[in-house]
Amino acid sequence: MSINLTLFAQALAFAALIWIIATKIWPPLLSAIEERQKKIAEGLAAADLSQQHLAQAQEKVDAELRTARTKANEIIEQAHQRANQIIDQAKNDAIAEAARQKALAEDEIAAATNRAREDLRRQVSVLAVSGAEKLIRREIDASAHKALLDELAAEI
Repeated sequence: MSINLTLFAQALAFAALIWIIATKIWPPLLSAIEERQKKIAEGLAAADLSQQHLAQAQEKVDAELRTARTKANEIIEQAHQRANQIIDQAKNDAIAEAARQKALAEDEIAAATNRAREDLRRQVSVLAVSGAEKLIRREIDASAHKALLDELAAEI
């Protein structure tokens, strides 16, 4: 055998191998590689999209939290204002009730004072009549009194 023929046979076998690889193996391999690259690209795009959605969701959550905190602070402020209103109303009610109780007490004191004055006047008048009676009994003599009555009876 000659080296040329061996070389030519090897070249022909190599060419046939290249042709078989290029027509039968290479296209499915390239399509698998392209499909895999496409899936990887889609996965990366989906991951990027997920990251964007996550960032948007986080922003929405932060906005909702800020809104909730603001509303909570407003509700707390309203509760403080309402509590202050209730306290002021209670103070005003207590002052009004105290004034009413004071007026009732003053009226009762005035009525008690008037009753005490009337009782005192009665007692003073009873004491004055009693004292005058005692004074008159002591000063008037029964015989002088009888003489005066007889004199008056004679004139009639």
